[in-house]
Amino acid sequence: MNLPNKITISRLIMSAIVLILLIVPMEKIGLDLPAVKVTEAIRVDVKYLIAGILFLIASVTDFIDGHIARKYNMVTDFGKVMDAIADKLLVNGVLIVLACNGFINVIIPVIIVSRDTIVDSIKMVVGSKIGSVGASKAGKLKTIFMMCGVTLMLFYNLPFEIWGIRVADTLIMIATVLSIISGIEYYTKNRKYLLED
Repeated sequence: MNLPNKITISRLIMSAIVLILLIVPMEKIGLDLPAVKVTEAIRVDVKYLIAGILFLIASVTDFIDGHIARKYNMVTDFGKVMDAIADKLLVNGVLIVLACNGFINVIIPVIIVSRDTIVDSIKMVVGSKIGSVGASKAGKLKTIFMMCGVTLMLFYNLPFEIWGIRVADTLIMIATVLSIISGIEYYTKNRKYLLED
């Protein structure tokens, strides 16, 4: 297994740990993680801080593994598949949990997951005809905004929450809009291949 694939597998493991931290009540498995008092009104659960740190590290590895694989000609079919799985588990999994916990509106993961399903379907159909389909600029920006927004959300929007500035929500909303735009771009650019059959 080459280095990019090892990095991808590590992201998959970190993604699973993040989801476990967010889903499983820690006290039920014998872990009593305290809340950190930031101000009189703001207390942050340690499990969210740990999840945020792991999410941030996993997000950075998403850019590193692809860069190394392309630069040193280490791209493999295994890496492509596992990278896609790790990405979906990390971002979409966390968005669904955040929506279930009331941190974000449920429409956001619905839009993101629907868009990803449509785009992945387009990539499979078009890819079978002309080879790989590259990522759009809007899609790349969406990923950056979403990962920054979710990281801030897991950190309780600190330090911006102290001043009442909803940076995390704004970044996630921008990412959602970019997600829709990139989905439309994927369809319009590849429509002729989709309508061939």
